[in-house]
Amino acid sequence: MILKQGKQGRLTSGEISQLWSQYMNDSASICVMTYFLQKVEDKDIKPIIEHTLQISKAHIQKIAAFLTNEKNVLPHGFKLDEDVDLNAPKLYSDIYVLQFIHHMAKIGLTTYSISLSLAVRPDITEFYSDCLTESQQLYKMAKDLLLSKGLYMRAPYLTDLDHVEFVKKKGFILDFFGEKRPLTALEIAELYSNIQRNALGKATLTGFSQVAQSKDITHFFQRGVEISKKHIQLFGEKLEESDIPVPITWDSEITESTAYTFSEKLMMFYTTSLISLSVVYYGFSVASSPRIDIGILYNRVILEIQKYAEDGANIMIKNRWMEQPPMAPDRKELAKKNAQS
Repeated sequence: MILKQGKQGRLTSGEISQLWSQYMNDSASICVMTYFLQKVEDKDIKPIIEHTLQISKAHIQKIAAFLTNEKNVLPHGFKLDEDVDLNAPKLYSDIYVLQFIHHMAKIGLTTYSISLSLAVRPDITEFYSDCLTESQQLYKMAKDLLLSKGLYMRAPYLTDLDHVEFVKKKGFILDFFGEKRPLTALEIAELYSNIQRNALGKATLTGFSQVAQSKDITHFFQRGVEISKKHIQLFGEKLEESDIPVPITWDSEITESTAYTFSEKLMMFYTTSLISLSVVYYGFSVASSPRIDIGILYNRVILEIQKYAEDGANIMIKNRWMEQPPMAPDRKELAKKNAQS
């Protein structure tokens, strides 16, 4: 049906899926950023936390309006009075918080681009265009502050390109047993970025494991720490084969606090979200790596984290922490109920 001028039309499944997911993410972000704001000591980092918090609060208001205007129920999401203790001791350093915001902004550049590509209605298109602009600004703010503090970890440099060269050997791609060729610039960038993401995940889960209240959740986070540690080692070995330096980790940016800080529901949500993003990034890395041994490595670690993700989902379902996303109606079940009435 062609809409008349001025008519917005109903939300599509793609639009609802993105709005629903973003509501969940931003409600979680409000809890975490409010806690970080309570604990921050660095006067340069505080304004970035405040800005991040303001963005999430504004998003929640706009998404709530989009959904309720079409009589869609809002997700329960996460609440300050349910999912965080603002009086808990400091769990992460200010440097970790800045790195965390920097990486979340980078993730926003990817996810909001996808949301924008799925938007049809003009108001939803404008909303995600604004979200993408906000992420660009936040990414630049965090990056510039990291650079000014000497904390930004740049990807490795290569020698200057002084001539054009064409691939002469099939071993550029297929070389199972012989000496491996040096890494391409894109392979280096992907390995380096994946190490950085795992370093952030390792630090995050280490903190979560310290403040989790139940044994099975603590064990789940500790298992994630070991997986991240293993992946950092595997990717680092590939860089070292080409004499490329390996980035440092942030293990020292976690305090010794063991007090209740975040609800296990919130921590599990963040963990499973990070796992899902890892699958996406590893998948892109497979497509970006002509060297077959690197592709095999990525496929192997994808299987490992998919199993970890499944176990995490089972924990969330068992504890009734996983909200069901919007779904198509079950026509068979509706027909069965109608026949029984």
